Amino acid sequence: MTLPDNCVMVIFGASGDLTHRKLIPALYSLTADGALPKQFAVVGFARKPKTDESFRAELRESVSEHARVKPVDTAAWEAFASRVHYCQGDYGKPDDYARLEAMLKDIDAQHGTGGNRLFYVATPPEVYHAITEQLGLSGMARAENGRWVRIIIEKPFGHDLNSARELNTHVHRYFAEDQIFRIDHYLGKETVQNILVFRFANGIFEPIWNRRYVDSVQITVAEEIGIEGRGAYYESAGVIRDIVQNHLLQLLALTAMEPPAEFEADAVRNEKVKVLKAIRVDDSEGDGTVRGQYGPGKVAGQLVPGYLQEEGVALDSTTETWLAMKFLVDNWRWAGVPWYVRSGKRMPKRVTEIAIQFKMPPLMLFSKATAKAIEPNALVLNIQPDEGISLKFGSKAPGSGETIQPVKMDFTYSSAFDKAAPDAYERLLLDCILGDSTLFTRADEVEAQWEIINPIIDGWKAQGGAAIELYRAGKPGPKEGDDFIRKDKRDWRNLWS
Repeated sequence: MTLPDNCVMVIFGASGDLTHRKLIPALYSLTADGALPKQFAVVGFARKPKTDESFRAELRESVSEHARVKPVDTAAWEAFASRVHYCQGDYGKPDDYARLEAMLKDIDAQHGTGGNRLFYVATPPEVYHAITEQLGLSGMARAENGRWVRIIIEKPFGHDLNSARELNTHVHRYFAEDQIFRIDHYLGKETVQNILVFRFANGIFEPIWNRRYVDSVQITVAEEIGIEGRGAYYESAGVIRDIVQNHLLQLLALTAMEPPAEFEADAVRNEKVKVLKAIRVDDSEGDGTVRGQYGPGKVAGQLVPGYLQEEGVALDSTTETWLAMKFLVDNWRWAGVPWYVRSGKRMPKRVTEIAIQFKMPPLMLFSKATAKAIEPNALVLNIQPDEGISLKFGSKAPGSGETIQPVKMDFTYSSAFDKAAPDAYERLLLDCILGDSTLFTRADEVEAQWEIINPIIDGWKAQGGAAIELYRAGKPGPKEGDDFIRKDKRDWRNLWS
């Protein structure tokens, strides 16, 4: 393992949920594993008044509940906590950034962090501009004398294509592109990273990874949870902005991309941009989408309210909480292969997977009765909750007849490796400290994703809001979603039984 440089990580939004549930637990787990240098420090920056001691006490509870490495080792925690500090400040006040800069210099002297800086913007999007501007005007964005400065920006990166371009332009005023790490935590999941290894480190899969052998691809991102008290955010986002524009298109791009010339950040991202620019929605019938919204129902045996009953949601809202779409990838490898995607809230269970369905054999050598039982081969990349890969193929059942049954070969991380997979944020934070941007999205990549999604949203607005189909919470989506794929004589994979 390459040990990263000494540095200080500044977390803007240190009082927020992301800091407590993900960032600090990830940093503690990395420290406990010995992945971070001893000369590493953390500064939390937020508006609420706190002391170093009160901030550390809050984080201790968060680490106990959310860290991967458990139980929390007292000595390891105390060593980590001694390097955690807090700076109260307003995101738009220059004087508070001057105070932050003075604190960072003191920490360099106290902890030997060497002047390297990692800024993490874990705040609502409306203050992204203020934070990046103040870092630029204060001089803290400049990398000088062999020291590096990097910034991580959370999603959503823009609300549409124009705002994404404007945000890119704004951030580029103060930071060079190689300093900017736009984070999508899905790219830190083990199976997502394994897509590239699976395809390009094995000689048996890549030759059949194309239109000659693949019938169709389905990508599903399903969540049991509702909007978790984020009514105001979800009203302006919907599932298309919350999941499809970022997570889901990234999964599609990694699955569909061409082999890069080398396994290096820009080479990988170049290929992703190429395939994103080849993606279009199949609007040969309608607009190529079906929108749904959950009503009251039961999830995991518990009664839950419908979307319109959630706090912060308009009583006449037409925001989608479920969406199905059909994409086509107009390039040599994938021409004519449909990519069906769906994502929804309040599904029967939480599951994310990529399923590649292969074409049926060109000639059936078996009796008609036997041939009817043969199912197409399917290769499934399970991303959550149980990370792994499975392959379905036909096998003769024991006995004297010629009965053919589908069987599965399964690989799971939990059974194949003794070591628990790190949390997605652990991998991404470590990569950023190491300066590896392979799993982070580039400016043109973000804009290419919005170029796919923007016309769909604009089309819905032009229609006065596309039709919203209702489905009961705890069900797999509206009936119209099933009709949508059955028009192509296909069915959604049953992930719920």
